[in-house]
Amino acid sequence: MDYDVDDPRTGGMLREAGLEIELAPKDGARSAAEVALLVRDAAAAIVSTDPFEREVFAAAPRLRVIARVGVGTDSIDLAAATKAGVVVTTTPGANRETAADHAMAMILAAVRRIVEHDASVRRGEWRRTGAWTPWDLHATTVGIVGFGAIGRAVARRLEGFGTQLLVADPALAGGDETEVVGLDELLARADVVSLHLPLAPATRHIIGADALGRMRPEAILVNTSRGGLVDERALVRALAGGRLRGAALDVFSDEPHLPRALRALPNVVLTPHVGGLSERSIARMTHEATRSVLDVLAGTVSRESIANPAALEHASALAAPGTR
Repeated sequence: MDYDVDDPRTGGMLREAGLEIELAPKDGARSAAEVALLVRDAAAAIVSTDPFEREVFAAAPRLRVIARVGVGTDSIDLAAATKAGVVVTTTPGANRETAADHAMAMILAAVRRIVEHDASVRRGEWRRTGAWTPWDLHATTVGIVGFGAIGRAVARRLEGFGTQLLVADPALAGGDETEVVGLDELLARADVVSLHLPLAPATRHIIGADALGRMRPEAILVNTSRGGLVDERALVRALAGGRLRGAALDVFSDEPHLPRALRALPNVVLTPHVGGLSERSIARMTHEATRSVLDVLAGTVSRESIANPAALEHASALAAPGTR
């Protein structure tokens, strides 16, 4: 993600505060050891999905804040950050509508078979019906797994398509004019299943072989949340074996490395984890992350944006006289 060191809403703010800026754009996967080298002398880090594990905090004693551009913190060891007195902030809401737009785009691309037809036309073909006939979103059943801010934003968009909406979320008991059901029932009834969950031990591979086996053969799986929610090997088997109609994936287990078998399937829409990215959302997120850095260093940060509030107390204890 680009970061403008001269923009008065981002890098310019840091420079005005007397901070030096070192850019290290992420062009591919980085190890925790590589991240440790990058931040070993830093007081703050504005980050995307790099791994901040225990060894990183041990190597960066001056680090006081990690400002995550986005909302996911699964790549950060929050317990280790808290113990080290490092505050982790996120940018809640800054890319909600963008992420919902992308989820809808993925749903429509898969249902209308946009990628398959685009590739066919580019080959000089004109296949419109038979095995190439697209499907409808109107009057189908869409299941949303996880009904937080982004899930709700997707639901608002689906209202215009005349779909029946099912929601599976253990935090909901009903209401909001949605039909709340258990995950198993949602998987059995939905024509489209869209995932909007954070990645945690309880949600890792929540869509595995058993869950895929409960889905209708005509169903489509959409994942714009976290790659670890889906067992990709099981998904490839279901798609290749005709057990599932299609999938649309923006996130993967080992980004940017995708299984060759997944890339080879024609009935999958693939995008490079861009669901929450647009010109406007990037500007909002980088500004908010920059503001968080300055607020944490000044001791004025709002707890609403902090993923590990206990780090504030721990940081104070570390800085108190007589502590180490």
